[in-house]
Amino acid sequence: MISVEHLSIEFSSRPILDDITFLINPRDRVALVGKNGAGKTTLLRLLAGEETPSSGRISKMGDLTIGYLPQVMMHVDGKTLREDVMSVLGNKARGESAPQKSRDFSGTPLARGDEARFIAEMDRTIIGLGFERKDFDRPCSEFSGGWRMRIELAKILLQHPDLLLLDEPTNHLDIESIQWLEEFLKTNGSALVLVSHDRAFLDNVTTRTIEITLGRIYDYNVPYSQFKVLRQERHEQQVRAYQNQQKMIQETEEFIERFRYKATKAVQVQSRIKQLEKLERLEVDIEDNSRLSLRFPPAPRSGDFPLIVEDLRKDFGEHMVFQNATFTIRRGEKVAFVGKNGEGKTTLVRCIMGQLDYMGTLKIGHNVKIGYFAQNQAALLDGELTVFQTIDNVAVGDIRTQIRNILGAFMFGGEASEKKVKVLSGGERSRLAMIRLLLEPCNLLILDEPTNHLDIQSKDILKAALKEFNGTVICVSHDRDFLDGLVEKVYEFGGGKVKEHLGGIYDFLRSKRIDSLQELERKKPTPSPSLKGGENSESSSAKLDYAAQKAAAAARRKKEKQIADVEAAIAKLEQEQQAIEILLTDVAQQTTENFQRYEHIKREMEQRLYEWEILSEEE
Repeated sequence: MISVEHLSIEFSSRPILDDITFLINPRDRVALVGKNGAGKTTLLRLLAGEETPSSGRISKMGDLTIGYLPQVMMHVDGKTLREDVMSVLGNKARGESAPQKSRDFSGTPLARGDEARFIAEMDRTIIGLGFERKDFDRPCSEFSGGWRMRIELAKILLQHPDLLLLDEPTNHLDIESIQWLEEFLKTNGSALVLVSHDRAFLDNVTTRTIEITLGRIYDYNVPYSQFKVLRQERHEQQVRAYQNQQKMIQETEEFIERFRYKATKAVQVQSRIKQLEKLERLEVDIEDNSRLSLRFPPAPRSGDFPLIVEDLRKDFGEHMVFQNATFTIRRGEKVAFVGKNGEGKTTLVRCIMGQLDYMGTLKIGHNVKIGYFAQNQAALLDGELTVFQTIDNVAVGDIRTQIRNILGAFMFGGEASEKKVKVLSGGERSRLAMIRLLLEPCNLLILDEPTNHLDIQSKDILKAALKEFNGTVICVSHDRDFLDGLVEKVYEFGGGKVKEHLGGIYDFLRSKRIDSLQELERKKPTPSPSLKGGENSESSSAKLDYAAQKAAAAARRKKEKQIADVEAAIAKLEQEQQAIEILLTDVAQQTTENFQRYEHIKREMEQRLYEWEILSEEE
């Protein structure tokens, strides 16, 4: 489908990707992971044809169609939502290409039935992404950037490309829309390469993981959670190999220095010098702050009830956002505000912050000190300060000795800490604002979409700090993995109401799925008079049993193929290992290159054996 061969690209003489090679096959669902700045977006742009590599090549099937959703895109105004999405149908009918350079859709004139089917699918897709029918005729210019992104996503999905390239598609989606997109991507026939910091989304959608680190790639034929285990094993092996090589280099350099001027050792010294010159230096990503312990300052004690809301109502003109909202948050509780975008989550937060007026009662408890992270928090930072100064100005006590470590954990290590805030990207500013908030003493934290611009490692650090925080937390978020294990109560916003759900985020999601099934039951048509209830029930049960058996058989065949592929790879590696072992019996062949090749084969063998064990245990 797509073959990437010896591809390299660099910016300002700095290598981003260095001699990488891999294949994307039909129906592959690939998670592209790595630290911020590792080159994930760059690789997507290369695959989409929007960047040109410094060397190497990307080969594509001649008729391959690609749909690319970037993080940032240009929008064209002048159309309604319906007209903009319907333009996809026009492109298909006229055989024209879609706006992005990477899309190459063509087709023949569509019959009336095809157009009707497209309109029905268009309605399902737009509604699945969170729009309502009343939005269809609104001008696109009225929608926020997040909703404009959804429009572009709908246009891409409706064109059914052979390959989808999605760069952080969930950043502006609510939980229900993310679940809809998950189901779409799992059942859609397109191959997929996905960049996302939503761990649950990656696990639910992808089956293969490619990690970019230090310009190289590591390809794992497993979902993200299994990749994390294998990656840790590989990282430990790399660290050991790196340490062994560093020890050898040090010993060699000491030998050279000790005997450099002894004539009797001249030949050996020169031999060691050449050995070092030819040595391929190992690199390892040793900056691993995943275990960094970050703590909020102790929260000053507040009253027993930091927030009491009674019969709260908020209107914007004639539009009622919510009404009769009544709930109490106790000291130390950690709660989530969830629901579709536009249902009032941020509006209620702004009411709590005193930024909006309202009707009803909203009481802030005794001695409550609020720490607030807004979605526009980054805009409030002083652009003339450096990153380090921004944090140093608010850090107090022992935490000041950890500023460099904290900045490194949030991708501001080294020279990046001396950058001025005004030159940072939007995502970098958001991360910096989050660090600043972490260090300010407060006892009620209100976080509005705090994880949108954090990578998985940074989210883990933030989540761990929030779990240890002894104050109260209100978190507006669509990130299920981030909320899981963090909150014990969920407030659902929707239909003008605020409904309280006891339990964690997955308890809430399970209850919603049951509610949805009950809704379906209530909407079922009554059985036909010509059929007896028992016969109809047995028929439905048989269909369900057959569908379950079919799904189980497909899953079994897939697992058997994965095991067979790994076993074939192991057999090939065993042959290579035996061949190089025979080669190394010859003293003349005992070169650094051959020893490194032997170690590489051993590491690859260990990884493949570990994959085989995991797959076999799941049988």
